[in-house]
Amino acid sequence: MSSKEIIINNEGIAKALTRISHEIIERNEFLCDVALVGIQRRGVPMAKRLADIIYDSTGILVPVGILDITFYRDDLSLLSEHPVINGTDIDFTIDGKNIILIDDVLFSGRTARAGIDGLFDLGRASSVQLVALVDRGHRELPIRADYVGINISSPKETQIDVCLTEIDGVDEVVLHKIS
Repeated sequence: MSSKEIIINNEGIAKALTRISHEIIERNEFLCDVALVGIQRRGVPMAKRLADIIYDSTGILVPVGILDITFYRDDLSLLSEHPVINGTDIDFTIDGKNIILIDDVLFSGRTARAGIDGLFDLGRASSVQLVALVDRGHRELPIRADYVGINISSPKETQIDVCLTEIDGVDEVVLHKIS
């Protein structure tokens, strides 16, 4: 049996993304050298929202790309016999860019590592920075986010789901407790 608890609502997500976008602006002197890359699936709408907030704040249109990490995962054989491929769509060069890689939840660090591997196959970025809406700890790899919406301490056995309107019809972060 499991129970669910909404730990962040739509207003909390909006505030977190606004704060993260302002941190990106502050830390990156030349936004013309910045590109946002969302990891499929929920990193993509987050990247688009961050780009919109950055544009509204600065008037600078930061390019947004989509990265599918399916074939870079070290657990691909454990996921499914027929994994779902969502596709990569990056229509700009990443060479020399400060790439901001965006994911919904940072947990073990394996998804972020797969994202970095995927980026390296596309070119040589000047730097890679990581955004996570939720950082729940329990790292298995030495990875940390440069920008975090919220840190949540929860037992490893729980599950945290980020729901976004573009995919799920609602904005919220949900903690599932399995009993």
